[in-house]
Amino acid sequence: MPDETKILVYVVDDDASVREALRMLFVSADMEVKTFKAAEDFLKCQVRKQNACLISDIKLKGLSGLELQQQLAERGTKMPIIFLTAFDSNEIRQQAKQAGAVGYFRKPVDDQALLDTIYWAISSYS
Repeated sequence: MPDETKILVYVVDDDASVREALRMLFVSADMEVKTFKAAEDFLKCQVRKQNACLISDIKLKGLSGLELQQQLAERGTKMPIIFLTAFDSNEIRQQAKQAGAVGYFRKPVDDQALLDTIYWAISSYS
């Protein structure tokens, strides 16, 4: 049975090395982690919304991170979303912010800043 008192981080990134690095970071911070290589795979899973957040790359094969965020909103699935990208632009940053992202980081990500954002997002998200 999953421990719902632990923070659960969903990671969606099509780069296996990024997924693994983030998985190791979150496990070392005593968080649960579920990783997905595509937004479509994440959308098929049973999502825990309590004490959980989503970290997604912006540019993915198939649905983009922004499209994933839109689909979750249409489904009524509310959880903090933090975006990562190697392709930063003012336009994408604005789109993510307007869509309600709680965080936005350029790759490579500062581990402590990402962890701090996760803790803040989960503690303040309602």
